[in-house]
Amino acid sequence: MKKTVLITGGTGFLGKRLGLALKNEYNVVLAGRNNKQNMFAQKFTGVTVIPMDITNIESVRDAFVEHKPHIVIHAAATKFVDLAEKQPMECVDVNVLGSQNIARVAVEKNVESVIGISTDKASPPVRNTYGLSKAMMERVFCSMNGKSNTKFTCVRYGNVAWSTGSVLTIWKKMLEETGLIGTTGPEMRRFFFTVDEAVALVLTALHNIDTLQGKVLSRKMKAAQMGEILKVWVEYAGGKWEKIEGRPGERDDEFLIGELELPYTREVEYNGVTHYIISFNDKVANPIAFGLSSANTDKLSEEEILNIIKNPPSEEV
Repeated sequence: MKKTVLITGGTGFLGKRLGLALKNEYNVVLAGRNNKQNMFAQKFTGVTVIPMDITNIESVRDAFVEHKPHIVIHAAATKFVDLAEKQPMECVDVNVLGSQNIARVAVEKNVESVIGISTDKASPPVRNTYGLSKAMMERVFCSMNGKSNTKFTCVRYGNVAWSTGSVLTIWKKMLEETGLIGTTGPEMRRFFFTVDEAVALVLTALHNIDTLQGKVLSRKMKAAQMGEILKVWVEYAGGKWEKIEGRPGERDDEFLIGELELPYTREVEYNGVTHYIISFNDKVANPIAFGLSSANTDKLSEEEILNIIKNPPSEEV
């Protein structure tokens, strides 16, 4: 009998693709609070999709009672940096209270494992409300580990290329509509990895949960300066770009591993890829020597940038 995996935020860009990746091995249930998106997700994945609002603990409890998940992948979040600065109550409700609800009900219903999806914006130094809210989720999940039989871990992402509302989707729309891309920071650098790599990081966490419980898993990934992406894009597709007014909460560089986390972070290799395991309150024997930022990591080549630009994931199956 297949185990059941419930994916919160299951109707989102990542959630749907996690559903596709897991549905042969597991009984997958996607959960989201937008019923229109739920219908699209069901058509896209062919798996069970249910309405659930993580900000309402009774909604979470009802879903867990009915579907009895063995594993929960918590991908639901409000993730827009500028929106979180303007609407912090919504950000806290979804990303902190919602995560708390998932943790409480997972323990209550004896769920085997919970994996939280986090972001490089949660790494110190935290710059914005969104990053703070995801840092709280990491701390809550990791601190809940060991209090019951439920195993908790988190994975920490960079920018998932072509995810909903990400810079690539915005730029593509601008280029199609006006031939002009507006950028708030051509000097900014960001980590990028593909949705397949994002899915793989979750699967790595799932398959190594006994090692990773109570910890945060991240992986080495490349970065690119936004101006370089724009240069390659305009050369490929035409049009032009200009700098526009910045948005609240932004910073020039992101950090996958912050300096304050160095004594608590060790390097491991999974499937030939360098990964990092962060143990918040337990110093490690062989810590990494320096933090990983979008300024000091390997850079995407022009060929790699062009490959990302030319290959947005399909919304059709």
